[in-house]
Order: sequence, then structure tokens, then C-alpha cells
Amino acid sequence: MKHLLLSIITLTILGCKDQKQVVTEKKIETSVVEVEEDSLIYPEETHFKSIRQVTFGGDNAEAYWSFDDKQLVFQSNNKKWNVGCDQMFLMNANDTFTDSIAPPMISTGKGRTTCAYFLPDNQHIIYASTHLEQDACPETPLRKNGKYIWPIYDSYDIFVADLEGNIVKQLTNETGYDAEPTVSPKGDKIVFTSTRSGDLELYTMNIDGTDVKQITNELGYDGGAFFSPDGSKIIFRSSRPKTEQEIKDYKELLAEGLVEPTEMELFICNADGSGLRQLTKLGNANWSPFFHPSGEKILFSSNFEADRGFPFNLYLIDLDGKNIERVTHGETFDAFPVFSNDGKYLAFSSNRNNGGGRDTNLFIAEWQD
Repeated sequence: MKHLLLSIITLTILGCKDQKQVVTEKKIETSVVEVEEDSLIYPEETHFKSIRQVTFGGDNAEAYWSFDDKQLVFQSNNKKWNVGCDQMFLMNANDTFTDSIAPPMISTGKGRTTCAYFLPDNQHIIYASTHLEQDACPETPLRKNGKYIWPIYDSYDIFVADLEGNIVKQLTNETGYDAEPTVSPKGDKIVFTSTRSGDLELYTMNIDGTDVKQITNELGYDGGAFFSPDGSKIIFRSSRPKTEQEIKDYKELLAEGLVEPTEMELFICNADGSGLRQLTKLGNANWSPFFHPSGEKILFSSNFEADRGFPFNLYLIDLDGKNIERVTHGETFDAFPVFSNDGKYLAFSSNRNNGGGRDTNLFIAEWQD
């Protein structure tokens, strides 16, 4: 689950009033930011009853809730938190962090990390990391031949860590990219993306890393997968190169550990990979899908209405691909939507209220249907 981070602008404001929070029995001082919450909601954003801005600086993304909705884990590259590239941080659901007040880091601080997710016990997380190969951050190419690209690091493997940051288990050790893990709400399975077949395919495994099964097998990047609330279905993004030139370009980039994420659609299947079908045919980049708490809709980010690559906004769509509804109405970047398990809140990343810079911050919205 990489970032589609763009050099785009933003407009709004917000804050939080909690001054001290306890995270895994550690007292963490959080800053007081006095601003008007309603100013973060655009008039058309009727699904948001309120919004609270959680971070104020750097690139912050992929905030995932604990099973009891009391905490979130997220990734950040905020240089003022003494990290060189994305590392994992822990927060209570009502925390707020600024440049000067950092949350506890619960990854190793080495290499680069992505896609942390809570395990059902609320005491452990899984995440992907490159730290076994080198302590330093790997290079991050963002453009090749004038095109936007994502790096697919062969050094990514998936680990289990406790909330103190101690790695307690390594779940993957195959050659190649193993990353983007998420956990079924049933607490029994993990879905992740791997190149172990030679292509970027989806796999499932038990919580303990056993019983690995490949569930997709078509050429293209299958990634960013999430289970439905009942664990019966999986939604994910995919590129599907069709023409001879598209296939050639895709394979050449993949051989270099790269993908071009600018043309992606959403696909859905049963948890065992059966019943695979394409959900969207919108064009441009449709990605970061997440099931609505009802299990009957998908919330996702897309720039299909954009002419110049942005803005990205959030949209709802039915499981039959009908009744698409625009949820956010910004002119910049909204992505990585994740509902709390009780369905009351939505965490997402946005460029709103960044002063016209490039920061991508976390927001938590009170959701109303």
C-alpha cells in the first residue's frame, strides 16, 4: 500500500483537546491545538459529522484501528520525529501529534516499513520491513521516463511485533517482495501481496504464517487488499495490462522492482480467490479500497474525475459497481480510508490544511450515513 503522494495544495483547519494520553502504559504528552473542527469539512461532505486532525507535518498514512478501536497504528516519514523514511507509530484513538510531540515508534527504525495492521489480541501488529537487508532507507525512485512509479523492494518481509516494538516473529522469508498485509475481521487470516510467483499476486495465510495460498493469478499488480467485515470477501486494486506494449512495459518495470500505479481498477473476490470480478471501470487510478461497515459498499480513493492526475477524492460504490457517490470534495488528495470496527469513525489521509505544502496528515471523521 504505497502512497500516491502528489505536490498539491490544501485548504482547511482543526484540532484536539487531549493533553496527556496513555499508550501501552506509557504516558505520551500530546499537544493542544485549538482550532474549529467544522472548518475541515467542506459543505458537500455530508457523511462527516465532525473531523479531527491527528498529525501536523510529514507524510502520514495508512492508519489502521485495533480490534477494540482504542488505538491506531500508522506510518510516517516525519523527519522531525527522527526517521529517514516510513516507520510505524502507535497512537490512542484520541491523540494528536505535532512536529515537536512524537508518538511512540513501534518499528525497528531501520530500513523502510509499510502497512502495519493490528492482530486480534490488540497487543501485536504485523508490518512489512526491509530492515533485514540494511539499516539505511532504500532509495525511493518516484519517476522513470517521465512516469510516476512505485518501488517494489525485494527486501520486504512481513513481521509480527509487540506494542513495545519488539519483533517476535517473521512470517515470510521467500525471495522477493512480501508486503501489504492486512488481517481479516474474523481474526483468522492475513492477505498480502507477493512476487514469489514472478508477478505481484495476492496470497492468504493463517495468523501464524502457515497455510499460504495464492488467490490471484492474472498478470498485473494485485495489492492493497482488505477483507469484508464478515471475512468472506476481499477487495483490492489491480493493474491489468492488456496490449502487447502494456504487457512489455509492465514486465520490464517489474524486472527492475518498479510498477506504474496510474491505471488501476478495483477487483473483488471471495476470500479463497473464487468469484473474481472487476468492480470498477472508471479509468485513471482507483485504489485504497475499504469495505463500508455494512459490507454492502466499498469506500475508495480515485482521480477518475481529474484531468491532470489530481485531485484524489473518496467515493462510495455498491458491490455490483453501481450507485457511485462522491464522499470528499477537496481539490488535493484524500485517500487511505479505514472505518473503525464499530463503524462510527473513519480514519483517512489528506492534504487538506497543510498550508499549501506537501504534507499529508491523518484525520479522523465521525461518520454518518
